Amino acid sequence: MHTVKILADNTVATLRPKKLVAEWGFSALVDDVLFDTGQNVAALQNSRLMGVGDFSCVVLSHGHYDHTGALQAFLEIYGKKKVYLHPDAWLPRVYRGTPIGMPWQRNEIEELGEVVEIREPLEVSKGVTALGEIPRKYEDLGIGKILRNGVWEEDSIRDDQSLAVKTKGGILLVLGCCHAGLRNTLEYAEDVCGDEVKYVIGGTHLVSMSDEKVRDVARWLEKKIDLIAPCHCTGFRAEAILFNELGEKFAFAGAGSVFEFE
Repeated sequence: MHTVKILADNTVATLRPKKLVAEWGFSALVDDVLFDTGQNVAALQNSRLMGVGDFSCVVLSHGHYDHTGALQAFLEIYGKKKVYLHPDAWLPRVYRGTPIGMPWQRNEIEELGEVVEIREPLEVSKGVTALGEIPRKYEDLGIGKILRNGVWEEDSIRDDQSLAVKTKGGILLVLGCCHAGLRNTLEYAEDVCGDEVKYVIGGTHLVSMSDEKVRDVARWLEKKIDLIAPCHCTGFRAEAILFNELGEKFAFAGAGSVFEFE
């Protein structure tokens, strides 16, 4: 059985357990892999309420503050773990003049965990693969600027990665923000894992797309997947379109949600 527990999201999805909190950001426990850590306190508080005991490693989807903010706290509480991330995740970033990059320096994290920089797909736990840098054949969803070699440039967020989990029914794709683009990510996961993606959970960054483009994405997904549970940066309008277009294949998700797959 493969399990996804959403520890941090923009919204709380369930009445129980009591005292779940929301914040702008994302974190999920995917089997025994902590995928992102949220922005501040939500993932830590919710993990305790949801009975999360420990985890084997951390995978960061990309170097934005709302996915990495609680990294130091998790490592301080749970002890030294491997932290998998793309090397670009360390670079400074801004959006409209406001810093949005990871709030930690490499040396701060190396004091608490083992940093493992990856660009290629890597199995980080049994049946769970971090996809690494995702090729961009179709439109991607960059945002802001990144400081590279002393020069500020448009940020396509090359460090964006997702998790691909092998299940009996097909690939489960868990997304942080999917800045690489949903189609790019889905097709790359299928190439890497040699199977079809049937389930998608997490942030899709469709919030930055026009309604008509979101409808195009929904029509494409309808022919491929059995379930999508979008959250975080998907956006209310995009979620409404996905719900209307995909019907029973759409599942509401947020902090406190638990999904299980054989």
